[in-house]
Amino acid sequence: MKQLTLSEYLINTYGEKIYKISLSSGCTCPNRDGTKGTSGCAFCLNGSGEFATRGDIDFQFEEAKAKISEKTKAKRFIAYFQSFSNTYGNVEELTKLYKKVALKEEVAILSIATRPDCINDDVIKTLKELSLIKPVWVELGLQTANIESARKLNLGYDKYDFIKAFNALKEIGVKVIAHVIFSLPDESEEDSLDTVRFLSELSPAIDGVKIQMLHVLKGTPLGDRYIEKPFRLYSLEEYGKLLKRALEILPESVVIHRITGDPPRKYLLAPLWTIDKKKTLNYLNKYTIGKGGK
Repeated sequence: MKQLTLSEYLINTYGEKIYKISLSSGCTCPNRDGTKGTSGCAFCLNGSGEFATRGDIDFQFEEAKAKISEKTKAKRFIAYFQSFSNTYGNVEELTKLYKKVALKEEVAILSIATRPDCINDDVIKTLKELSLIKPVWVELGLQTANIESARKLNLGYDKYDFIKAFNALKEIGVKVIAHVIFSLPDESEEDSLDTVRFLSELSPAIDGVKIQMLHVLKGTPLGDRYIEKPFRLYSLEEYGKLLKRALEILPESVVIHRITGDPPRKYLLAPLWTIDKKKTLNYLNKYTIGKGGK
């Protein structure tokens, strides 16, 4: 693999290992609160926030820091707001929250996950202010560049919304990480590679990507569909081959933040091989990229 993994990038940039702390902003999603819909994206169970704590932000941070420090000699952290859409809410309150976290001495990077349709002028202004305190990363959900797939998955946005948000974010100098899902129902391998090609052709270049296999979860519209009539999902070997092809398409400057995901075990319907993350990573590292990655 010609690209740097996230861990390599962080060590090269900061001279030490930087650890990620998952935090919750308390935001919801326009695809859940009735603004665009109430059921959410077809694959989404709870906003991908299985590992974030809840409550007062100082308590969250100290609790998460303590857990990591028990196992490591961590000194600096990425404050990662993952659950739901973390730019969707009262902008003044979110500004106070993120500023409080960004000002913490141990925080090296502020990382905020959100949807393309939750980036507006007020959000851009806030992110620009925050970037003067600490580097800001925005994890922007794309999932697929296929417009028909986006519609079937009930995303509530498409690649054109992504482009608009991406351009606005790059104008203020924040790093943008795209999230992509492979093995979506009704998509071929070429459809997945077309999504990667779409990202590789962005100008200025995308800063990073997260790629993961689809997790079919109980309690989601996609899970209900799978229970009624199971659809085919890639094996580990098939996913590895596709991932390898995808990485060959991406520019060398793109940082690879993730090549697999962390499914919540008690809700996972398929594919079951994704539960064993260590085995999955060992295989992907050996067959696909030849070095460490998340």
